[in-house]
Amino acid sequence: MMYWFKRKYRQIQRVIDFLPLIWKGYDFDYSYSLDLFKKQLERTANFLDSDKSFSMDAKNRASRIRTAIRLMDKVYNEEYAHEYMDTIEELYGETVYDFIEVKSYKPNGEPLYRMTHKNKLAVDDEHQKEIDEVRHQMFLLSKAKQERAHKLLWNFIEHNIQHWWD
Repeated sequence: MMYWFKRKYRQIQRVIDFLPLIWKGYDFDYSYSLDLFKKQLERTANFLDSDKSFSMDAKNRASRIRTAIRLMDKVYNEEYAHEYMDTIEELYGETVYDFIEVKSYKPNGEPLYRMTHKNKLAVDDEHQKEIDEVRHQMFLLSKAKQERAHKLLWNFIEHNIQHWWD
């Protein structure tokens, strides 16, 4: 009988723990399901690190789960996809964005705008074109790095997930 009460207490704690994520979640974006998955991985890692775990390899398993969580953060915060922007600003100065009104108008009479950008250290338009070409090449490299990180994350999870239990 005591087991039943303990189990109900733990179930209520679990609902309370997940409730904020579920409350803020939506069905139109996969990122909310990743947040739930990450939360469950964190809970599993915490359990495996606790004194409640029985398995001999629990600490190692918890460490691998935390590695997966760190990779998830890097991949889904698009850390690799945006790193080229920092490099461009280090090399060529701050990028300044501006919106220029285009002469053509929407059917309802509202003006259209085109976004432009220029780096502070660009000497002239020709130099800015060179910077833009470097920016484009670095963007392609960062995009490829981001895609590799995404594949690495899910290969790591696939390789390890069946061992993430007590």
